[in-house]
Amino acid sequence: VQLQASGGGLVQAGGSLRLSCAASVNHYAMSWFRQAPGKEREFVGGVNWNGGSSSIADSVKGRFTISRDNAKNTVYLQMNSLKPEDTAVYYCAASTTQFSLIVTGSGGMGSWGKGTQVTVSS
Repeated sequence: VQLQASGGGLVQAGGSLRLSCAASVNHYAMSWFRQAPGKEREFVGGVNWNGGSSSIADSVKGRFTISRDNAKNTVYLQMNSLKPEDTAVYYCAASTTQFSLIVTGSGGMGSWGKGTQVTVSS
């Protein structure tokens, strides 16, 4: 599965960004992870293969939402009320198998897109 992420950039604190991740094949569970300098990669949000269920990390709950458009093979991460601590490289990833439930661990992902930088200034 090939993944193409886009939508990162520089934004002021309190602003919004929407990340997109287009997949070459549909019906995989998709997740977003992020990695800040000097920190481990962490789960941000995930959606199951058909978009019927989703999960958001507690650290961003209430500010970030994840959704998918299966007609476009695309998953979105809407990020609102951004904070400087959200600054990181964001990665989208696909599960190892199709028709999968939500995957929250990076070890459970089979394909990764190139990261997109999100920088939030104070």
